[in-house]
Amino acid sequence: MTLLYLVRHGETDWNRARRIQGSTDIPLNDLGRSQAREAGDLLARRRFDAVVASPLSRAAETGSIIAERLGLTAPELVPEVAERRYGDAEGLTGEQVEARFPTGTPVPGRESRGALVARVLPALAAIAARYGDGASVVVATHGAVIRAVVNHVSPDTDAHLGVPIRNGSIHSFEFVGDALTLREFDDPIEVESERPGTYAFEYQNALERDAADPA
Repeated sequence: MTLLYLVRHGETDWNRARRIQGSTDIPLNDLGRSQAREAGDLLARRRFDAVVASPLSRAAETGSIIAERLGLTAPELVPEVAERRYGDAEGLTGEQVEARFPTGTPVPGRESRGALVARVLPALAAIAARYGDGASVVVATHGAVIRAVVNHVSPDTDAHLGVPIRNGSIHSFEFVGDALTLREFDDPIEVESERPGTYAFEYQNALERDAADPA
């Protein structure tokens, strides 16, 4: 069994303004760096072998802060765990998205959820295989990536519907053989990562809330 702890990057100014980031490379703000340090302190309750990260600076810096907190080397950057691409919607607020792309309107350049899962899952499997059985690895990544993985591995439960993936939150998974599963939600690290200060579901970007968003 290999444990993977997926951590959403800390806050950016676009997060604060509720702008869709996607592949746009927006750096952490000061609160985001503080959130990354808090996540690192929580993760330090357990032993980890490595940190990997998306190459987008908000995730790469989050991973670097966490790695320093854990006494590990700088994170390996893995392009396949970068955020979902939102094409022409990037940089827009939820209200602007709804005005420009009403429900059911295709967004040019948007990566489908299916395509996102198809690039992320093999990358996570490769990370698990590289570090091997018994290893624990932190993956600093993005909200839509974590949402896609959660939905893929637990499609028949509504336990996470309406629960936002907060900046700095930690979500633990395990690989046994080729099977990826979400760990129990009594994981003390995960419980702490969703402590008071979590956001309403509306904080998630408008396209991730859109049921008509293409799979």
